[in-house]
Amino acid sequence: MMMKALTLALLAAASVAQAAPPPIRDFFKTPAMQAPKLSPSGRYLAIQAAAEGSRLRLAVIDLETMEQGKIVAGFRDSDITGHQWLSEDRLVYQVRSPQDGTQTVAAPGLWAVNRDGGDSRQLISSQFGGAGSSGTSRMERMLEANWRLYDAGSLGGDEVLVMRVPYGDEPDSVGLQLARLNTRNGQLRNLSTGIPDYVGSWVIDGKGEPRAVTASHGGGSKIYLRQADGRWKLWQEVKNYYDPHAAPVWFGTQGEILAVKSHQGYGALFKIDPGTLEPEAQPLLNLKGYDFDGHMVVDAPSQRLLGAQFETDAPGSVWFDPAMKAMQADIDARLQSTVNRIECQRCLDAKHIIVTALSDQQPPQYYLYKPADKSLRLIASLRPEIKASEMGQRDVYRIPARDKLQLPVLVTQPPGQAQGPRPAVVLVHGGPNVRGTHWTWEAQAQFLATRGYVVLEPEFRGSTGYGWGLFRAGWQQWGLAMQDDLADTLAWAVKQGWVDPKRVCIAGASYGGYAALMGAVKQADLFRCAVSWVGVTDLGLLSSINWSDSSEEWKQFGMKRLIGDPVADAERFKATSPKARAREIKMPLLVAYGGMDRRVPLKHGDEFKASLRPDQDLEWVVYTEEGHGWFNLKTNEDFWGRVERFLDRNIGSGAKP
Repeated sequence: MMMKALTLALLAAASVAQAAPPPIRDFFKTPAMQAPKLSPSGRYLAIQAAAEGSRLRLAVIDLETMEQGKIVAGFRDSDITGHQWLSEDRLVYQVRSPQDGTQTVAAPGLWAVNRDGGDSRQLISSQFGGAGSSGTSRMERMLEANWRLYDAGSLGGDEVLVMRVPYGDEPDSVGLQLARLNTRNGQLRNLSTGIPDYVGSWVIDGKGEPRAVTASHGGGSKIYLRQADGRWKLWQEVKNYYDPHAAPVWFGTQGEILAVKSHQGYGALFKIDPGTLEPEAQPLLNLKGYDFDGHMVVDAPSQRLLGAQFETDAPGSVWFDPAMKAMQADIDARLQSTVNRIECQRCLDAKHIIVTALSDQQPPQYYLYKPADKSLRLIASLRPEIKASEMGQRDVYRIPARDKLQLPVLVTQPPGQAQGPRPAVVLVHGGPNVRGTHWTWEAQAQFLATRGYVVLEPEFRGSTGYGWGLFRAGWQQWGLAMQDDLADTLAWAVKQGWVDPKRVCIAGASYGGYAALMGAVKQADLFRCAVSWVGVTDLGLLSSINWSDSSEEWKQFGMKRLIGDPVADAERFKATSPKARAREIKMPLLVAYGGMDRRVPLKHGDEFKASLRPDQDLEWVVYTEEGHGWFNLKTNEDFWGRVERFLDRNIGSGAKP
């Protein structure tokens, strides 16, 4: 009898262990293998790889011989990131800080190396006011750290395009400067001669030649096109740079022009007549319900436009070329449970092609496809520790707000069969004027779902990517209609029978952190607790803190248009600032900030904390070495461990009735 009881106890313990959710680190650690990229011919594969506990290094594999990959670059104190092929024989790459917090890389820098590891050269410094990261083979003259890699795949040969970002003490009129950089000798050729002031973006053609610039100043924008003689001609003038207008996105080498322009309330892809510079009557690509946000796929040798890749409810592709269309169909027939993105340079005659397979429950997996025999094999998984069977299902819905505006909402259901309504987290994205949700596997939502919470991620008004109407409806609605959208999302989910309305928390970062705190102020009848990290607490501070990374242009024009005027709207700012209403909060709070945050400086948190009632239920943490969000693994493990325990004691299994 005693042996039987012991056996049952062991079986029960094994069952509990098996049911334990994946550990926090599996969601947030730097993957040990990532970003496989093929050389132009498709023969060589470059990939970032790391052994357990070591730095990410750059390895190259010959896919014809399949010999062991050769490490061609790596550092003791930083991870390699952002590598690209220049030619069949040469690559460039950048660096970033390691996740263990032992070293801080101030800027990505830039290096070049041959595929056999030879002729390595540092081109851009990764430290401001000093030399680059340690581990370089020799000290050389290099560009300062405010230069950035702009494009590496278009020029061929040994050159790249680099962009100079002005220092903070330079006038805004300096704008972004573009140049060609030779990766063998470091020689720089300026491409910015004669450009207008205040240039904030460039568009190049397939040969790497500048074709369009956008200059933003005084709340408006001017778009210029480069003429055959090299002069820049004004094409469009937009009084309000947030208003819909045609934006050039691609120039072919034979004079073709594609631009994104409003069509029936959404940004669609249009052909532009190169003679009249007028768009054709009907769009080339119209993604109903979504703005076009993607890129063109071009065959590098012929410069033929093959198709476009974009995002609607999920990543998608459209192919104008029959051979590529057939290739996509063949791959999709083999990988039926994922969305499959083809990546290539010589797409029409490549020896191999990379396929990235994506889904809501499976982190990216990388396959090698051989067009000659249509073979397909798995070469790497971004996060092999994550099992799709343990993840939640994610689905996109459109729901009506109280004023009938349609809101996209991404819902992540916990894994397993629901026995009834479950606790939930309304997870509010930052920005706020961005597209905040994506159907693919996402660490934060899946972490919460594996802990048993329904995750509701509304694209509240003011979000972009879903048409002009949704974006425009959010102007000057912080804490008002934008906050109502969160309540309407929750009410809808409760009506579906998914969510227990008595066990809901609100959470988010940056603007999402602001919304979480405003939820604690205004919506105490809906939420039991709030989690805010790097959150705005005082709308007035957005324009008055002089060490914020917001530009003066945005403070003077963008902020006043999208959020409000600190003087004219002072009363509204006060009524919709969590700091001013902190003493009204009665629910438990978990609040965190980064000590190095320049976008939402710690002053937001300190003043909010000082304004709370003395008896406020508050868990407060400052990560002194973090900025606007968490990078170090130890920070993520600590913070998400806190979130897990905080939710459990307030709305989870440990919560009091």
